[in-house]
Amino acid sequence: MNSSYFNMISSAFLGTVFVVLTISFLSESLYHSDAPEQEGFVIEVAEGSAAPAGAAEEEAIPDIGPLLASADPAAGEKVFKKCAACHTIEDGGANKVGPGLWNIIGHPVGAKDGFGYSAALTEYAAGGTTWDYENLNKFFLKPKAYIKGTAMGFAGLKKEKDRANLIAYMRTFSPSPVALPE
Repeated sequence: MNSSYFNMISSAFLGTVFVVLTISFLSESLYHSDAPEQEGFVIEVAEGSAAPAGAAEEEAIPDIGPLLASADPAAGEKVFKKCAACHTIEDGGANKVGPGLWNIIGHPVGAKDGFGYSAALTEYAAGGTTWDYENLNKFFLKPKAYIKGTAMGFAGLKKEKDRANLIAYMRTFSPSPVALPE
């Protein structure tokens, strides 16, 4: 390699470094931003205003009883197709990603044999809670909002009619269905 070739490559490299550093210094001086005193944002919440989990949803959710009286289990079967990827509903159906849902209405929460429930659902079930019509309605609206920390990744059913139809469909999968609320 001859020295003029080396000088040419070195000059090109040093010239490029000079241009990049000059642009960097100029842009820093033009667009300088100071570091904040404190990172993040302060969110102020009045003490005593924290509501228990699911309280906001409870106030906004109407009673499911009147809707169940006119619910269509056949329409609920179509809604259940969203659930079928993770749950079975037949008698003796295996647990999948979620537990089997045979005879679930009136059954204690988190008590299906052979399924490992999330800590949040186990804690929710600790008081002997059962899957009654109202609990299912609230849970199906937004599972993660109703039981914070649940592993169920389903976004929920916004339409009341869909929730009522789904519950009516699930009710048919029981040897002795729980009576409808009045």
